[in-house]
Amino acid sequence: MQSSGIKRILRNYVWYFSIWTALGIFFFSQAIVQKILSREPTPWQHYLISWMVGVYLWALLTPLILWLGHRFRIERRNWVRRIALHLPISIVISLAQLFAESIILYHVHVFPSLMTGLAPTFIFLLTIGFHQGIMTYFLLLGSRYGLDYYHKYLEREQQALRLELNTAQLKTQLAHAQLSALKMQLQPHFLFNTLNAIMVLVRQQKGKQAEEMLARLGDLLRCVLEDVDAQEVSLRRELEYLQLYLSIEQVRFPDRLRAEIFADQSILDAAVPQMGLQPIVENAIRHGIGRSSAAGRIQISATRLNDTLEIKVKDDGPGLADNKSIEGNGIGLSNTRARLQQLYGNGGSLSVENSELGGVVVTMALPYHLASEIPEREVMEGHGFHNADRG
Repeated sequence: MQSSGIKRILRNYVWYFSIWTALGIFFFSQAIVQKILSREPTPWQHYLISWMVGVYLWALLTPLILWLGHRFRIERRNWVRRIALHLPISIVISLAQLFAESIILYHVHVFPSLMTGLAPTFIFLLTIGFHQGIMTYFLLLGSRYGLDYYHKYLEREQQALRLELNTAQLKTQLAHAQLSALKMQLQPHFLFNTLNAIMVLVRQQKGKQAEEMLARLGDLLRCVLEDVDAQEVSLRRELEYLQLYLSIEQVRFPDRLRAEIFADQSILDAAVPQMGLQPIVENAIRHGIGRSSAAGRIQISATRLNDTLEIKVKDDGPGLADNKSIEGNGIGLSNTRARLQQLYGNGGSLSVENSELGGVVVTMALPYHLASEIPEREVMEGHGFHNADRG
């Protein structure tokens, strides 16, 4: 037997003897009170010895009784048969305990007026302790089953906690997978549009512009890949992506695109969805400047309103013709709206509406909190983000 098993058995025996010792002292104290009130002349040591001998014999029998309870378990489906089995066993054990107690008490010469011989001692103890012995046997069985049920309850509770934790982890993984899928939809969409624009420049024999756009696209992709696993980045980092993207679009619209970014320095560490602004600005360029032959302006502003970060993208294009168009069911805006829902629930929103001054304004609102990790390389520092005209 391994040392751990021996230690466990010894620890159990210590518990058995400790509990039975406490019970023996408890009943001894009751006997002493009765002795004092009745003025019984027997020395108190006799009471102590008789009680402690009895309880220690039960302590020795406790492991056997607990094993019998485990081996012949009483359950709902077999309780009649098992009680019928345990009843004669309890009688045998009660008689054995009383017989052993009789031998010990007779030889230590306690209660000499009652225990004049082995047979009288056994008969006396049988009279006062036989039924108590049977009750003790079944009480030990009940204690065993009570502890078993308690341990099973703890196990079920731990299993429930583990299941709850696993469910929460699965939900988190699912949400992360859904967010990653939405990002993966946006990136090919953006790449397709950019590569298509480069192809147009090549067909127009504008090789220098095509090369410049490819170089800036490479810069943007390297920047984005640094945070490829992040769902949120700092506003500072997001504006870095945005300026790289705007530099690509300026190759397409060198004389028509004018962009202005307004963001207070105090909110640049706020967390925003990674690449969340690019599809909104792309939509503004396509439906604003792309539909007009004249020069156009896009304004990007970020402000904090109590516990909400509000980012607006305005263009001065022709605007939206009807309410159906306002909903914006394209990949860019619909995926951005879905990402906000996944990340922030009801705390995030995206609205698209015509501006009173002409054009369209897209408003992204999300709970204000700081990004967990702020990149060390802050390319945007020095630009100031105030009235940062591009064009």
